[in-house]
Formats: sequence, structure tokens, C-alpha cells
Amino acid sequence: MYTSFFGLNEKPFSITPDPRYLFMSERHGEALAHLVYGVTESGGFIQLTGEVGTGKTTLVRTLLQNRMPDNADVAVVLNPQLSVLEFLATISEELHIDVAHNKGSIKAQTDALNRHLLKAHSEGRRTILVVDEAQNLSPAVLEQVRLLTNLETAKQKLLQIILIGQPELRELLARNDLRQLAQRITGRYHLEPLTREETARYIEHRLKVAGALGEVFDSGAKKEAFRLSQGVPRLINVICDRALLGAYSRESRRVDRRLVRRAAAEVRGELDVSPWLRPVATAAGVIGLVIVAATIWSSVPPRDAPPVLAAVPDEAIVVEPPPETENLALTETEATPTETQPEATLNEQLALASEITRTSAALETLFTAWGLTYDASRSACEQASDHGLACLYQRGSWSGLRHMDRPAALTLVDDRGETHEVVLTAVHGDTAELSIGGVLVTHPVESITSVWFGQYFLLWRPQSGKAVSLGPGARGPDVLWLRNSLAEISEEFASSNPQSDIFDAELEQIVRSFQRANRLEVDGLAGQQTQIIVNTLLAVDGTPRLTTALLARD
Repeated sequence: MYTSFFGLNEKPFSITPDPRYLFMSERHGEALAHLVYGVTESGGFIQLTGEVGTGKTTLVRTLLQNRMPDNADVAVVLNPQLSVLEFLATISEELHIDVAHNKGSIKAQTDALNRHLLKAHSEGRRTILVVDEAQNLSPAVLEQVRLLTNLETAKQKLLQIILIGQPELRELLARNDLRQLAQRITGRYHLEPLTREETARYIEHRLKVAGALGEVFDSGAKKEAFRLSQGVPRLINVICDRALLGAYSRESRRVDRRLVRRAAAEVRGELDVSPWLRPVATAAGVIGLVIVAATIWSSVPPRDAPPVLAAVPDEAIVVEPPPETENLALTETEATPTETQPEATLNEQLALASEITRTSAALETLFTAWGLTYDASRSACEQASDHGLACLYQRGSWSGLRHMDRPAALTLVDDRGETHEVVLTAVHGDTAELSIGGVLVTHPVESITSVWFGQYFLLWRPQSGKAVSLGPGARGPDVLWLRNSLAEISEEFASSNPQSDIFDAELEQIVRSFQRANRLEVDGLAGQQTQIIVNTLLAVDGTPRLTTALLARD
């Protein structure tokens, strides 16, 4: 999504263990040296431990792909939660050992493995066993691992074993009943997190591998990434990936400290957020509504006083409150015509409105904008489908959302890391109107995007009542609608065969031109976003809009 915006070839902070992205810090270099020693020297064990997410698996992948001797046969056990028999069978499968008879016997499995090791040794080949997540090995399997090192000739061990695990592995091997195994470990290394300086270089390294030509994270952002992740690479990846999404949603090509802090807050709060597409039965709290309304509207002047919008600070521009909440607000705060209260910022409003910024409240507001009643006991998208509407739930930029010109439920993250579901109901230039649990407030767009990371949910009306992606080879009335609609928007998008209901090569090129003109992803496929923009430009009746003026047509 954000890769083309930042000029990247791929996502730089994926958490998959890709050896291309291995950052060779001093600690990682030493750890890799221990692993290389383990596969080039004979006998015993090599133990590598480290906290979750410090890069152990990436090191192992690098070892297997780039540093393994040509004469080595490797068995890798990724899931060590096995019985002794299953463990031996896994090794045999990895080494392509055929246990001809009595496969359910530990002795038969061990004998077959021993014959294979002797044969490989006679041919000048080395056999290496790598066990990842070794802290999950049972004591019985660990004892079997120890017994495997007894497979030897008069001069050397036939099997080299590398144990990779979390710090719990060290505690496990410190047990008295496993002291024989611990005594056979010839090399130990514990992988520590990155330092602050290494974290900054790590971020730059991954961006450069992904194709970045300039600096994306400023120095403050890198320092904040270290503070929030404590140098753990996996956490750095998750936070930085989310920060890039946040920058993309704000259409900013630089990531600063504040964006990183917001990204970390969203990551922490993400686990407690109910997905939009999951039915939610919890209704908004009435008490919370009164509290937030009181706070928001406490500073509104009396009705006989003319509103002075110019005097309202940029941090929060309020609109006139609903009559049913105004009296409550004035009573609660004991405001008088001569008293004013400081304006509440969006972040303060969100903090106070935590009880009414739940998914169900936002969906109720969104459905109301379409003239529908939301039933919290049913899936939102099922209800939308009953009325010929479709759901679109994804991440995007502010300009892209504004271009679609439909009310949308936004996921915002406050300073405490808590998530809030609010509804974007209108946009007026540099300000936008939000519904917070049914209370309308207006804030600068900059204030909203500073707590929004691009996640939104909206409803739209497909031509046939069902969302379908149209691409080359498709045919039918939806294709004919697309062809004629594009021609109606502009002669530039007219085709030579307006009656054709086949998505041919000419229509694909027209769709690409339309996408390019409207700053959409240019793929030649008329997906949901492309069709929504078509509907927006056609000004389809019965569609609630964020703006009052129609978008200009080409």
C-alpha cells in the first residue's frame, strides 16, 4: 500500500525471517560466527539463545542459505513439541532416511539413523541437526538428543547439533537431571537486543534493502523506535511498519517521533480492538455520552450571543451542540454567560469518550447516515447487503478517503494508546466533522490525521447490489455499466464499442487511464475503490456525501 508512496520496492519491515534483511550488528556477527563454528567443527552441541524477536531465526536462515558447507546434510526441526519417536521420525524424514521395518520402534529409528551417519561419514559428508524453539523440548526428547551424540567413530562425533531457543532453554539445561547434556555443549551464545545506535542503523539498513533512496525516519523517530522497542528487532519492525502506514495516511514522506509514538500505541491497543466485520453487541453508554457532551460543549456561548468561530483555537473548533445535551453541559460545569472553559482537544475528547467510541456506536452512526437502522446483534456487512450496499474495510490516505466522498468510520488512537471508533461525517476544507458517539465535533484535519493511521470502514452502493471486481475476461451487465459510466464521466474514457459487455484490452487501458487520472493504484482492474470513485463522479442519488459540492468532472 505505502511502498510506491515512499518509492520502495517492497515492505521493508516485514517480520518474516528474510536473510536479505539481516543486519549484522556486533552481537549478530558474533552469534553467526558461533553457528558457523558449529557446522564446521565436529562433535557436541552449539547453543544459541535470545529473547523473542531478537533475530535468532533470521540468523539460522542465513546460516542455512549462505554459510553451510557444501558437504553438509542438514535436518531442521522447527516444531520440537514432539514425542521421542516423532522426533526421531522427523530427523529421518529431513535426511531422507528410509526406515524399512518397524517404524514405530525407537531402536529401529536410531539404528537407521546410525547407519546413515556412518555412510555419510565414509563419503566425507557432515550431518547437522538444527532444532529451533528448543526451549519446548521435553526432558525425554532432550535425553534422546544427548544419546544421539553417542553416535560416533573412534575419532569424532557423527552428528553436530545446534539448539536455538529462548532464555528458558538455558534454565532448562541447568536442571540437575540434564547436566550430562549441558556438559556436552561446546559453544554458547546469548543474543542481546540492539543498542540505540544499532537500532538507527538497523532501520536505515532495512529501508535501503527495500529500495529507499533518501531518509524516511528522522533522528527523533529512530530514537523513539529504540525507546519503545528496547532494541528488539521484531518490535522495531512492527512499530516502523505501522509508522509508515501512519505517514502514508497523512501523506507525509517523513516519519517523526510523534508518528512512531502513535504507531506503538496503536500496536499495543490493537489486541483489544474488535474487528469491524465482527458483530458487536455492546451499546454506547449514556453516562459517557453526557460526560463527553458536557466537556465538549461547556464552553459554547449563550444562544443570544453570536458565534465567533475566528476566536476558537485551531486545536478544537466546536459546532453548536444538540439541544438535549446543552443544558446538561451547562449544569454539569456550572457555566455562566461570563465564564468560559478551555476548549477540549480531540485527544482529550477521545479520552473522555472511551465508553461511547466503540464499534457498535460508530456503526449505528454510519448506518444512520445512509438512512438505515443498525442491529448490533447481526453482522454489519450482512445488514448492508440486505439494502444493496457493500462494505469496504482497509487502510488508505486522507486524500484517497476524501476523494471517495462518503461517511466513514475511522479508528483513532489517543495518547494513552487506546483505540476509538468515530465517524467522519463531513469535510470543510482544512477542517472535518466527526461523530463521537453521536456528538458532532469539528477539528482541523491535521489534528485528526495525527491520531489516525489510515484504517477506515465505509459503505457504498455497487451497481448490481453486490461488490465484484471487474477485470480482463469478465463479462455481463456490470462490465457494460462500467464502460458506459466511464464514457459519461469524460469523453477521454469513452470506448470504441460502447455496447460491448466484455472486459477487453481496450477497456483495461481505459480503466488504467481513469485510475491514473484519479490517483488510484494503476492495475487495470475495476475493484471497489475504482467503482466507488466512478459512482462519486456520477453523483449517484441516495448517497451521503462528505462534501456538499460535487467533484469536478474531467
